[in-house]
Amino acid sequence: MELNTILEHLHACADAVKGAYVADQGRGYSGQRATQYHLDLAADAAAVSVLTQAGFRVVSEESGITGEGDLTVVLDPIDGSTNCDRSIPFFATSIAVLDSDGLVAGLVANQSSGVRYWATRGGGARRDGQQISTSGHKEVAGALVSFSGLPERHIGWGQIRALGSASLEFCLVADGSLDLYTVAQRSTLNPWDYLAGMLIAQEAGAFVGDYNGENLVIDQAVVRRPLVAASQELGLSFMGHGPL
Repeated sequence: MELNTILEHLHACADAVKGAYVADQGRGYSGQRATQYHLDLAADAAAVSVLTQAGFRVVSEESGITGEGDLTVVLDPIDGSTNCDRSIPFFATSIAVLDSDGLVAGLVANQSSGVRYWATRGGGARRDGQQISTSGHKEVAGALVSFSGLPERHIGWGQIRALGSASLEFCLVADGSLDLYTVAQRSTLNPWDYLAGMLIAQEAGAFVGDYNGENLVIDQAVVRRPLVAASQELGLSFMGHGPL
């Protein structure tokens, strides 16, 4: 499948999700799985339908494995479900495409603002069509850092945020809004949380690593402890302190 065609399908998927979850905002948990909202189920049904019809194998946070194909999509229909359910305007659809060699394409659509980030392997990263790059920040001092979880130690950064949508926070590192995003204490992420944002960040020049040295490019329901930084210098400096 051509890269442009893949991206067209990813945009179509994000479009389908936008119209699907709104009626379920504020309904709370579905009761089917811990921390799963009614809106997650509605968004998942819309997204999986588009992707399987396009010929992808889909690995979704909400519904597991669906369909068959040479390309696998790792999907989080709504990343930041609590934000979405509470009408906090920071949540996204995260869609990553993998082949036998790794990440092929990724799209992260902020469903509240309408801003979209996407990237293809070797093709750079874009925000609403404009090429993006990281801030290039190299030192912990003065860095604007975001966490999943809350750190127990302060190592000299400038300011911190906890925004609640990993895929978007990866993208904020990619476009220079944040200098670094990572997990703190015992927090972990699943592949559908970070894969699309990871490719976008890497194509924008970011450093990506895992505190445990584990492979991040996977399509299974296993947790990882990633870090994404505006520069290799900043990322390695942070990782040298271990999880905070």
